[in-house]
Amino acid sequence: MRTIDARGHRCPTPTLKLGRALREAAPGDEIELLATDPMARIDVPHFLAQTGHELISTEERDGVLAFRVTRSASAPTG
Repeated sequence: MRTIDARGHRCPTPTLKLGRALREAAPGDEIELLATDPMARIDVPHFLAQTGHELISTEERDGVLAFRVTRSASAPTG
């Protein structure tokens, strides 16, 4: 599983970093996004719903949001 560390960045940066990682990933790959911006709790699920990727879980650990995502085989590439 690849981890994207976006702690300390304000939205939309965490979502943009996640999008880049998903475009580079193979279908079925899991990615973990770490973010401290509270808006990521809204932005990341919205982005995933629009792009067709799957949100596996959202967890908060010591003020850090951890999103586990799977790249969808049907999501567009590029």
